[in-house]
Amino acid sequence: MKRLLASQTVRLFPCCICGEPREVRMTKKAKPYMICDLCGMQMFVRVENGIRRFDRLVADAHQNDVWKRLADLQKRYQFKCPECSKKFWLTPELTKTSWLNGQLEGYRCPEPLCGGIAKPEKAT
Repeated sequence: MKRLLASQTVRLFPCCICGEPREVRMTKKAKPYMICDLCGMQMFVRVENGIRRFDRLVADAHQNDVWKRLADLQKRYQFKCPECSKKFWLTPELTKTSWLNGQLEGYRCPEPLCGGIAKPEKAT
């Protein structure tokens, strides 16, 4: 008879595409894997060296509060278009500067047909 796994702690790790926390599960052969239903990403770690490294990353994510670090990165580098509401990550080619004085005006929405400019928040 199988024992209940309620006493096991859930191990989480960020999805490499969307950054959302996902449960790290184990295969029948005790190899770690993750599935992100939001992105459709599946990640399986198959060799011993990779499994050891991945286990260290998962432990480090918990100990060093990777969730706070990801939230800080999102505040700094993820913007939301005021026109189409799409979220996007900052890249140099999206920078919009003034043709008059070269100052930063904001960041262009990456959607081809959207003309939205996301403005950076003022530092407090």
